[in-house]
Amino acid sequence: MGLIGRLKNEISVVKERDPAIHSSMEVLLYPSFKVMISYRLAHKLYKKKHYFLARFVSQRAARKTGIEIHPGAVIGEGFFIDHGNGVVIGETTEIGNNVTLYQGVTLGGTGKESGKRHPTVCDNVMISAGAKVLGSFTIGEGSKIGAGSVVLEEVPPRSTVVGVPGHVIKREDAAAPWETLDQTDLPDPVSEDIAVLKKENTELTTRLLKLEDKVRELSNKKQ
Repeated sequence: MGLIGRLKNEISVVKERDPAIHSSMEVLLYPSFKVMISYRLAHKLYKKKHYFLARFVSQRAARKTGIEIHPGAVIGEGFFIDHGNGVVIGETTEIGNNVTLYQGVTLGGTGKESGKRHPTVCDNVMISAGAKVLGSFTIGEGSKIGAGSVVLEEVPPRSTVVGVPGHVIKREDAAAPWETLDQTDLPDPVSEDIAVLKKENTELTTRLLKLEDKVRELSNKKQ
């Protein structure tokens, strides 16, 4: 894809994902647009083994946008970072098509791995604000990572992950997260577990009170 085609593609991605955009000119001000243009250049330099120049371009973009993408990362089409400040994407990260990240997301390593150290994020994944995905494993296609979650293991396709550490909840046949960009309508397994415990506690309390009543009745009869 040529430079003009690349610019048009990046502009259309930002306009499609952010409802606050009112004109194509506004896109030029977006951190996501700026950093992705720099990343595409840095990645080409990286593949040609011009490592210093690649890092120079990427670090310059990081200082301007607050988004740090290592030039060695592989990123597909339709990638969008909303707001973006504090996003970090490691060297061996692989990202598919139509993936959306929000501010504060880290796609990093654990410090215990060599070679492929960072996550693989498949197509149509949404990772919400502040989430941390750490390690060399795969986030399955169409999955959604909740805000503030810490993901340390494989996520099946079309799943939702919430919590610290992340809890995976299977959600088959869901719409692609980037189509709705909904960070709030997520299940909360901790709250669900608490609700179950409350229900069981209420049932046990009711049974205990009934038993106490029966014991009291038997005691009164004996007297």
